[in-house]
Amino acid sequence: MKKLIIISSLIFIGCLHPLQAQFTQVELFTGFEKTDFTLYSSYSINNSKTLSLNTLAFFQKFKENQEFDEIGIQPTLFWNINKNIALGPSIYYNSFAGYSERLSAKFTFKNSRILFVMVPTIAYSEQKNAGYAEVLAQFQLNTPMNDKVSLWFNGQFLTIWDAFNQHSRSFQQLRTGISFNGHQIGIGLDFDQYGPNPIEKTSFGVYYRKTL
Repeated sequence: MKKLIIISSLIFIGCLHPLQAQFTQVELFTGFEKTDFTLYSSYSINNSKTLSLNTLAFFQKFKENQEFDEIGIQPTLFWNINKNIALGPSIYYNSFAGYSERLSAKFTFKNSRILFVMVPTIAYSEQKNAGYAEVLAQFQLNTPMNDKVSLWFNGQFLTIWDAFNQHSRSFQQLRTGISFNGHQIGIGLDFDQYGPNPIEKTSFGVYYRKTL
């Protein structure tokens, strides 16, 4: 209950400042093996934009291997040191791993065509009563074809290590598609790995992405 109150409070803070919203992005991926819905939002919560609330929520459902179905929500309060570096705490709930308290750094490099983000994290898992390390990397490349249409390539990569030395969870998500008037659609390929002796899952499908 305590964690739910904290998560709800952080999301509520962001909702109090809708005029300062930077963006909200939603993606639906569906393939032969699984369906995945992801929402990511980033809001500035002060006029100087030095504080921002980033919220990630996702739902992943496998067609046959339902033991790998997964839900997660993570609000992070970032202090934006400059346009490239941010630091902040978060509370993360995952249907597999339970609650964890986290501290993340975010490094962002972007121009009109390329975006690269890396987020290293150290965390404490209440379920496992132990620390763990995580690294998330995101890459986006867009190539305009004309004023309305552009080609996109997106990659997202995650690795998690329990007690800083034992593999727990990884994934690699690749997307390529066309964006038209803010709507992005294309094909995707997901690779998922679970556990210290990784159980591997692969899913090919199509995706739709929209930035609001």
